[in-house]
Amino acid sequence: MAIDADSKLIPSWIIGPRDGVTARLFVNDLASRLAERIQLTSDGLSVYLQAVERAFKGDVDYAQLVKIYGDSSEGQKRYSPAECLGCEKKEIVGYPDPNHVSTSYIERANLTLRMGSRRFTRLTNGFSKKIENHSASVAIHLMHYNYARIHKSLRITPAMAAGVSDHVWSLEEIVSLSN
Repeated sequence: MAIDADSKLIPSWIIGPRDGVTARLFVNDLASRLAERIQLTSDGLSVYLQAVERAFKGDVDYAQLVKIYGDSSEGQKRYSPAECLGCEKKEIVGYPDPNHVSTSYIERANLTLRMGSRRFTRLTNGFSKKIENHSASVAIHLMHYNYARIHKSLRITPAMAAGVSDHVWSLEEIVSLSN
């Protein structure tokens, strides 16, 4: 997922493995949806380096926020990762503002998605067994998030904050799109 830090709009998302092919598809889609130069921050996954270079062709201010984890065998036994000891900001291309190099908003959006959809809960009967059902569930959640859910800090929907909608969408409006 990608998120705009100001409007909280999620303009692009993809479901797939964290590999080069998925990264290229995702970043190409994101780049195609943007009209102006942006500042972009990703985590330290190396496949984003080439994907961003190809999609934006240097017309981006891009940095990576690389988390440094402790070596904990206990962390490998649980579902959660080892303890995060710190972060390193790496300027990759352009002139990213170091004060805005952050993955906090997308991490919060990921948490909102996980908490709002049983499809992401392991070891339950709500866990997605078919990728088609999983994809549909994520699409519905993100449509609702962008267009129908009033963001607490904005007091309007992300789509309204981004200027792509002029009202809070009803569930009926969202459902009518599938007809």
